Amino acid sequence: MAEGAQLASGLRRGTLEFCVLAMVEREDRYGTEIVRRLAEEQTLAATEGTIYPLLSRLRRGGLLDSKWAESPSGPPRRYYSLTPSGRDALENFRTEWVSFRQTVDRLVGTGEMA
Repeated sequence: MAEGAQLASGLRRGTLEFCVLAMVEREDRYGTEIVRRLAEEQTLAATEGTIYPLLSRLRRGGLLDSKWAESPSGPPRRYYSLTPSGRDALENFRTEWVSFRQTVDRLVGTGEMA
């Protein structure tokens, strides 16, 4: 079981940032909203302790932008949006992901055999 958890953790680590970029591609989102949505996906098992540092890193790296906005139900919220660099990174990931996934599926026997 530990090996399975370790494998899942490694897969999440490599793809979670692109899942976050995709979530803000069409609509600005605030941190708690991103955390909640990712928590709905059991495979991703993302928590606040994972997502908030990731959001900060993506912002510092120029892939996300953020702005504070008033909330109708509480304190102001920081909304995240995709920058042009973030859009490029997401598009590059999508291209690479398709090729990578197809290759792995072929090699491990979960897709069409070569």
